[in-house]
Amino acid sequence: MSASPTARRLVPYITSREGEHPDYLSSLRGAYGPDGRLQLSYWNELQEDRDLRGVLWGRCSQTIGVDGLPAGRPRWRMVHPSRQRECMEQLRCQVCAQSARTRHGIVFLAGPHEVRSEDAVVRTAQPPVCLKHARAAAEQCPHLAGRPTVFLVQSAPLYGVIGTPYQYSGGGLQALPATDGALPYGHPGLRWYLASQMVRRLRAYTVIALGDLPGP
Repeated sequence: MSASPTARRLVPYITSREGEHPDYLSSLRGAYGPDGRLQLSYWNELQEDRDLRGVLWGRCSQTIGVDGLPAGRPRWRMVHPSRQRECMEQLRCQVCAQSARTRHGIVFLAGPHEVRSEDAVVRTAQPPVCLKHARAAAEQCPHLAGRPTVFLVQSAPLYGVIGTPYQYSGGGLQALPATDGALPYGHPGLRWYLASQMVRRLRAYTVIALGDLPGP
């Protein structure tokens, strides 16, 4: 989710800030993985560079204030990969980074034209929202246009990632055009993939009206 420049009181936790920059291409290399096959890696790779399924994630600096939260001018419509991953992995609210779990389920929002009623499978790269911020997110996020599809979800397993594929040749590493769709976990192409957004598959959900959301 991203907010419009006129709604500055609500800056989502996952929104990128000025001064936050991705790592250089030169920090990447091809290296042998645990299974003995070449894969995309960092020269000084850390455990947190890979997610729970072993996929490599793009590094991006963070500007954090004294309160421990992101600081700096928002870069509207841009999402910080590490904070998006954090909220998706831990099912935290994309606005405040607190737990989005409730006794009713977990709330996910989609744009008015993002999901068709006949879709059998719903996937999203938008982290959930807590009950406290669901209505504000729907009102202020231009992506939702004030008319979101509201999912009250009982189960949302991890599906895959969105990012940039790389190829390794005699000339070294080369980035290929970023993908629009998600690669599912287990896809062989993930060996040479740098993730930037995590995707969950929504299942066991109910579509409700925004006004029918329970109180926080």
